[in-house]
Amino acid sequence: QVEFVEFGGGLVQPGGSLRISCAGSECIFARTAMAWYRQAPGKERELVARIKIFGDTTDYADAVKGRFAISRDNTKNMMYLQMNNLQHEDTATYYCNEIYWATKTIRGSWGQGTQVTVSS
Repeated sequence: QVEFVEFGGGLVQPGGSLRISCAGSECIFARTAMAWYRQAPGKERELVARIKIFGDTTDYADAVKGRFAISRDNTKNMMYLQMNNLQHEDTATYYCNEIYWATKTIRGSWGQGTQVTVSS
């Protein structure tokens, strides 16, 4: 059962910007905090950013703080990640998922992800 679909990734030059999106079902977006994760080749999946149900509280990994912005539109069952000043080390497959805010525990299944490649 597919819960999330990520899209919008692509190839971008260092210093560039990209916005990726996550589509989910209404029942999920109405009930839970959400998060973006990424996994680079040969590395473990890591938490990038998270957002509470109504978008009033967000949190970022130190590596992306000040460059990335997470947002959500519950009326459209969508979540977004605006990525600015992208660097080579941001190259990864990006995934979205629902989480328990306090424990950062994943609640849902992983989708296919969307590939972001930062290269000149």
